Amino acid sequence: MVAQTLEKPNVNRSSEAQKVYDAVIIGTGFAGLCMGIRLKKSGIDSFVILEKGNGIGGTWRDNTYPGAACDVQSHLYSFSFAPKSNWSRLFGPQKEILQYMNDCTDQFGIRSHIRTNSEVSGAWFDEKDGIWEISTKEGTTYKAKAVVSGTGGLSRPVLPNIKGIDTFKGAKFHSAKWDHSYDIQGKTVAVIGTGASAIQIVPTIAPLVGNLKLFQRTPAWIIPKPDSNIAGSVKGIFKFIPPLRWLFRKAIYWLNEIGVLAFAINPKLMKIFEKFAKSFIKKSIHSEELQQKLTPNYTIGCKRILLSNDYYPALNRENVDLITDGIQEITSSGVKTKDGKEHKVDAIIFATGFQAAEAVSPFEIRGRDGKLLADVWEDGAEAYLGTTVSGFPNLFMIVGPNTGLGHSSMILMIESQVQYTLQGIRYLRKKNIKFIDVRKDIQDKYNTEIQKRLSKSVWLTGGCVSWYNTSTGRNTTLWPGFTFEFKARTFFLSPKDYEFVRVDGKAKRPGIGSRFSMALNATFG
Repeated sequence: MVAQTLEKPNVNRSSEAQKVYDAVIIGTGFAGLCMGIRLKKSGIDSFVILEKGNGIGGTWRDNTYPGAACDVQSHLYSFSFAPKSNWSRLFGPQKEILQYMNDCTDQFGIRSHIRTNSEVSGAWFDEKDGIWEISTKEGTTYKAKAVVSGTGGLSRPVLPNIKGIDTFKGAKFHSAKWDHSYDIQGKTVAVIGTGASAIQIVPTIAPLVGNLKLFQRTPAWIIPKPDSNIAGSVKGIFKFIPPLRWLFRKAIYWLNEIGVLAFAINPKLMKIFEKFAKSFIKKSIHSEELQQKLTPNYTIGCKRILLSNDYYPALNRENVDLITDGIQEITSSGVKTKDGKEHKVDAIIFATGFQAAEAVSPFEIRGRDGKLLADVWEDGAEAYLGTTVSGFPNLFMIVGPNTGLGHSSMILMIESQVQYTLQGIRYLRKKNIKFIDVRKDIQDKYNTEIQKRLSKSVWLTGGCVSWYNTSTGRNTTLWPGFTFEFKARTFFLSPKDYEFVRVDGKAKRPGIGSRFSMALNATFG
């Protein structure tokens, strides 16, 4: 890709454009909310949070499909600084998670900072003044010293590239854009995809539809979900004896953290989990033919391991057909498979996931010398600590490249990155600092290390094709280690890793001697 122009779009400049914020945060998922809350708690009020939707929540606002729930335990899938004692289940359902996010928004007083229906169209860095200019599609322009991108990795739904997809005359929609006005009762419904969304949708709608045709390209490894209602007595104990709630969270944390040993350090350990998963298939599925269709031919963990207690039982139902012949095209009345058979359906639900490894920014971002981020990331996204990108000063990414997890709660990573970003924003509040830019040699060294570690992981040795990796086989998505290691590495923003440019234009790279004092000042000052 080649940058076409440095010219900015013609937008209506509102009064917002006259003010320079300390930070503009993009997105109101857990990442954006966490950043806003930490700024507020630190006494920094000069920020806005731009949200493209009509309410907060990100993924948890958009994914309202039947059965939507989290696959990480509720007490760990929540902010460490905002514990909730009365989670209804061990694994939170979508509505409850969204309510928790709204409660946190109000509890920490950041709702007044949020601008809904404000979809960002572009962000440009003015190197002369050290200021970012952010424009929205409705024509408002914002200026800020720092931009914090919290757009997330699961925010852009993907439709499959299937011939004839636009010719179908029935109802069709992606799982992340569920059409609640469409009544599936008694209908013949096709579900394309057998990933994380599908295994929640299928068992929920199977009893309602007349016939469900499930199109599977590659089977997923599925293990039981240790979910249940949380008793009222337990909620009471957690509310009145907070240390027990804290211990419960810690127990979940360490139980999940053990998984790193098999995912990233010694994938041979996955054989233990694989035997368990195979026995789960045999125990749950009646037909031997169906068992074979549902047994993957790659190492467990190579693709996302899914949790469900009711997916396999749903496939045993007489009104559910698992189709594995491969889709040739979509016709006006159904789905035609490669064996020549046309499966006529009333509706098609695409449970086909999101842009992830191949995704760059959902809008134009230009840094120093007009560099376009999409061009810089043409061969794969990379950043330093998944947070900063050389050549894009004062830009911080939450849930950036190689910060995803295959074993635990993303909120752990989000809080670590927010801690790191907060220090960067504090540096920029100093009168003599115009911008900071991560050194290219530091970023390259870091990513070489990450890719070397990933090369030994199950994600690259397990024999599968997954959304974790780019088409060239580069894993730009996952963190190859323990979350406590990432937390330690992001606890201090080390000045020696950055080029500091002062307001007089002079660049400075702080030496080792100044590292600790500057970091302490940025963290606690």
